[in-house]
Amino acid sequence: MASAADQLASNFSFANFSKATELKKRLWFTLGALIVFRLVSFVPLPGIDPVALEQLFNQTRGGALDFINMFSGGALHRMSITALNIMPYITASIVVQLMTSLSPTLGALKKEGESGRKKLNQYTRYGTVFLTAIQGYGIAVGLEGWGAAQGMGAVIDPGMFFRITTVITLIGGTMFLVWLGEQITSRGIGNGISLIIMAGIVAALPSALANLFEQGRTGAISTILILVIVLGALAVIAFICFMERAQRRILIQYPKRQVGNRMFQGDSSHLPLKLNTAGVIAPIFASSLLLMPLTIAQFSGQGGAQPDWLIAVTTSLQHGAPLYMGLYAAGIIFFSFFYTAVVFNPEETAENLKKHGGFIPGIRPGQRTADYLDYVLTRITVIGAAYLVLICLLPEFLISELAVPFYFGGTSLLIVVNVTMDTVTQIQSHLLAHQYEGLIKKAKLRGGRR
Repeated sequence: MASAADQLASNFSFANFSKATELKKRLWFTLGALIVFRLVSFVPLPGIDPVALEQLFNQTRGGALDFINMFSGGALHRMSITALNIMPYITASIVVQLMTSLSPTLGALKKEGESGRKKLNQYTRYGTVFLTAIQGYGIAVGLEGWGAAQGMGAVIDPGMFFRITTVITLIGGTMFLVWLGEQITSRGIGNGISLIIMAGIVAALPSALANLFEQGRTGAISTILILVIVLGALAVIAFICFMERAQRRILIQYPKRQVGNRMFQGDSSHLPLKLNTAGVIAPIFASSLLLMPLTIAQFSGQGGAQPDWLIAVTTSLQHGAPLYMGLYAAGIIFFSFFYTAVVFNPEETAENLKKHGGFIPGIRPGQRTADYLDYVLTRITVIGAAYLVLICLLPEFLISELAVPFYFGGTSLLIVVNVTMDTVTQIQSHLLAHQYEGLIKKAKLRGGRR
C-alpha cells in the first residue's frame, strides 16, 4: 500500500487549487490589495499642476529621480499621495533593528515575545511618521521652487498651507501602504512589504520594454545591444534562481534511544543554511538608506541657485556614480551580515540541538557547536554578500554606461525574482498543508468504517 507521503506527492499539483478554499481566499485578497495599491498610486497630491510636473520630470530623465521613481511604481513621477512608497517604513525598521542590538532596553523588548514585538512595531511606526514628515517637507519645498526659473511652477499656490497639506498627505499615504502590507502578510500570501515594492517595479516593466524597443526602432540603440540586454537579463534571472536555492547542509546525527523494551536506531538529518540568508532584504535596506537623503537633496535643490555642498551631494550620489556604488556595496555587505545575525542565532540553534539529543559529527554539543555554526555561517555569508554586490552593482554599472532603463538592473530583477520565489514557496506550503488535511480526513473516515 502506498505511504501517505507517496500519495501526497502523487496528488500534489496546481489542479488542487480548486479544492484549496483557504488558499484561494488568500490569493484573491493579495491580488485585491495590490490592485488597491496601484489605484492609490494614481491619486495626486493636492495643489499640484500635472502638466507642469510632467514637463519638469521630462527634463530630468535618467537621473536620480528616475531611480527613486522605480521603487515607488511611478508614484513619484505622478506626485501621488504614495510618492514615498514604503521606503520610510523600511528605513525606520532598519533604525529600530540596529537599536535593539545597541540598546539593552530595546534588546530586552525583543526577547519578550509577542508583546515586545508589538512595542517595537509601534516604535517603527513612530519612526516612519517622523521620516516621512522630513522627506515630505523637503519635497514640498523643492516642488515650490522647481521650474520657477523657467516660469512653469509645479505648485499652483505655494506657501505654508501647501507644505503642511503635502506633509500630512504623504504621511497618510505611506502609513496606508504600511497597513496594507501588514494585511497582505497576515491575510494574504507572501511578505506584504516586499510584494508592494515588487508590484511597483513590475507595473513599470511593460512601459520600460516598450521604451527599449522604441529606442531600437528609432536607431537610438542597436538591435545587437537590445539582444545583449535581454539575454543578459535572462542570465541574471537564472543566476539569481540558482544562488537563492543554494544552501550548505550540515549533517545532524541523533543517537540511539530506548523507549520501554524497544531500541530505536539513531537517525540523521540535515540543517540547511542558505547561502544568501538575508535574501532581498540587504539590497532593499541599502537602497532605502541611500534614497532617503537623495530624495531630500534632489527636491530641495530644484529651485533656483543651489549651494555648492548640495550640488556635490546630488552629483556624488547620482545613480552610477563611484560614491553611490561604493556606499551601495558597503550597505549590502553590512546588512547581509546584520540581517543574517538577526534571523539565525547559532547559540540558540546549538542549545535546541542539545536538548533534542542532536549533534554534529566531530563537534561537541553546546558552545563548540555554536562556534562551528557561526564559523560556517560567516563563511557562506561572505559568498552571499559578494553575490548580492555582484548582481546589484555590475548590471547597474553597465546600465549607467549604456543609458538603459533602471528596470533591467540587478537590483530590480533581484527583488522581482526573490519575492516571486518566496511567494511561490508559500503557495506550495499552503497546498501541501491542504493535501495533508485531505489525507488525515480520509484516514479518519477509513478508521470509522472499520
